[in-house]
Amino acid sequence: MHTQLFDYDLPQELIALRPAEPRESARLLILDDDAPGGLKDAYIADFPDLLRAGDLLVLNDTRVIPARVFGQKESGGRVEILVERLVDTQSAWCHVRASKSPKMGGCLDMEGGVRLTVAARDEGLFLLQLVPGATETDFLGWLKRAGHMPLPPYIDRADDAADRADYQTVFARRDGAVAAPTASLHLTASLLAQIAARGVETTFVTLHVGAGTFQPVRVTDISAHKMHREWLDVPAAAADAIKAARARGGRVVCVGTTAVRALETAARAHPEAAARREVGAYQGDTSLFLYPGQPTYVVDALLTNFHLPQSTLLMLVSALAGRERMLAAYEHAVAHGYRFFSYGDAVFIPVTSSGHAPDNG
Repeated sequence: MHTQLFDYDLPQELIALRPAEPRESARLLILDDDAPGGLKDAYIADFPDLLRAGDLLVLNDTRVIPARVFGQKESGGRVEILVERLVDTQSAWCHVRASKSPKMGGCLDMEGGVRLTVAARDEGLFLLQLVPGATETDFLGWLKRAGHMPLPPYIDRADDAADRADYQTVFARRDGAVAAPTASLHLTASLLAQIAARGVETTFVTLHVGAGTFQPVRVTDISAHKMHREWLDVPAAAADAIKAARARGGRVVCVGTTAVRALETAARAHPEAAARREVGAYQGDTSLFLYPGQPTYVVDALLTNFHLPQSTLLMLVSALAGRERMLAAYEHAVAHGYRFFSYGDAVFIPVTSSGHAPDNG
C-alpha cells in the first residue's frame, strides 16, 4: 500500500499550539453510521455519553519527562539532546542535535551544571552517561531539575511553565515518555468521575512514548517501514479487567493509539487469549505497526486525536475504521475548523469488524 494514500491537506492555522481551555471544551468528531454522512460533531464533554455500563476504558499512565536539554560540546559548539529512553539512573539513549556529531568518549556540558560523556552509538542514537564524580548522580533527577518539556516539532514555539501541566495527563504516574499520549490530555478528573458513575470500569497500561512517534514514513510501500521500538507494560490487572469486560458483554475502549498498540502487542504475544478477544500480561518492547489489512484482536473503540499526514498513526486508525472513511473524517474536520495534533481536538472511532482471528504465524 502506497504511503501517499494517507496524505491530506492541512492549513497551518489548524495546528493547535495550546490546548482547549477548559479541556472538556475541545471538539469531538464521532464516526457514527446513523448520522448524516456517517459523522457527528460534538465536544469532549459529550464523551461519557458514548460509553455504557459494562464498558472498560483503557488508559496509558505513562508520564512525560522533561527530556530536552541544551548545552555545549567541549569545542564550544551548541548542542541539544532529546532523551529517547532512560537506561538506568546514570545513562540514557538520546538524540543529539549539533553542527557535528559528538565523538565517542567526548563530553557535553549541559544546563544544570551536568557533564555527560558519549559511551556508545546505535542507529543515530547516542548513549550518554553522567560523568563519574559529578554532583548530579541521577539522570532523571537532573532532567526534572534542568530539562524542558519535549513539545512536538510542529508546535513552533518554546516550551513554558504552562506546558508542565498541559502536556501531561491527569493520571500520569510512571516516568519515561518523551511525548504525551495526547488523546488522554482531554480527560479531566470530572470527566473520569462521570464515566465511572455510568458503570464504566477503568484499567491502566503503560507505553513510554518515544520521539520516533513523530518520524515520517520514508518508504513508498508502507509494509517496508521499520517501526521504532517503545517499552510497554500490560499488567495482569489489565488483562483480568479485559477478561471481565468480555464476560459481561462490555466493550474495550482505548484512549489513544498507544493504548491500542499496547493491547494489540499483548494479544499477539498470547494467541490463545487473542482467540477470545482478550490479552495476557506482557512487559517488554514493541515495534508493532498497524495499518489497513491487519487484524485487530482486542480494541472495540478508540478516542484519539487527529494525526499527521502520511504518519504511522493515521495508518493505525485507518486499520481500525478503513482508510477512505478516516480520510473523509479528516476532510470534514479540516472543512469545519477542527484543531489538529497534540493539543488539538479528537475523534471517536468504533472499530469495524476488520478481523479478530489470532495471528498464529
